[in-house]
Amino acid sequence: MIKKTIPHFSLDQICRSGQCFRMSRLSSCHEDSNSCTEPSLKQSQADSRFLVLAGSRRIEISQQGEDCIFYCENEEFEDFWKDYFHLDGDYGAYIRQILPEDSYLSQAARHGFGIRILHQDLWETIVSFLISQQNNITRIRRCIENICRHYGETMYTDFGISYQAFPRPEALAGLDEDSLMACNLGYRSKYVVRAARNIAEGTTDLSRLRRLPCQEARQELLKLYGVGEKVADCICLFALRHFEAFPVDTHIRQALQGHYPDGFPSCYHKIQGVLQQYIFYYELHSPGKGGSLK
Repeated sequence: MIKKTIPHFSLDQICRSGQCFRMSRLSSCHEDSNSCTEPSLKQSQADSRFLVLAGSRRIEISQQGEDCIFYCENEEFEDFWKDYFHLDGDYGAYIRQILPEDSYLSQAARHGFGIRILHQDLWETIVSFLISQQNNITRIRRCIENICRHYGETMYTDFGISYQAFPRPEALAGLDEDSLMACNLGYRSKYVVRAARNIAEGTTDLSRLRRLPCQEARQELLKLYGVGEKVADCICLFALRHFEAFPVDTHIRQALQGHYPDGFPSCYHKIQGVLQQYIFYYELHSPGKGGSLK
């Protein structure tokens, strides 16, 4: 169990920011609930508690204000979760770089002050955002849950709780292109299966992708069947942590047209991926907005 006080960090905002789809708020924990990993969790009252699944890993985290408890060993926290949540990043410094006269972006950053750019598994992110096209967040989560249930390896925590790891490319590469329609992917089934084949056969080298600068990585990702510019930019931002990546979907496009008709200010270039998340979250959760990731 690791206790940390973390400014500019909100599990709720991260969960609803459209970055990842295997993170969820846990319901209140009762004495007979087997969702609790240890007695200290059973004693929690008003904590906001979240379950995060990432690749083959699982963690529960509780948060009250800036105080967080990560229910894992210190080694796992230091080796994985600290970087996954970018806890070394100074997001207050990013917010302070917003121009004083940019009232719209300042307001968006205040609204989503606790968002951080996650460092997700590259393969899982490719699949997630292939599925995200013309889709909504609830359905994306369900599709990924289905894939993990049918093709992911069953894992167990130290407390005997079972969960499904995200399936490796090899688990999907041998499928017929329409096989994942049974997991509600629809036409996106062939995108995921072909991507799995490319990676399993070595046509797409994930290790090489991780070493490439942003624009070169983007061009390589665009070679994957079904990956367009927005999906490539999402992968660059959320898996490769290229902060210059700036995914443009319907929400961002509307914000650009309404507030930046001459283009997003070039002075933000090095951190525009972080600022994009503030805008996206603000637009997504403003009154009258839905959960589409078009």
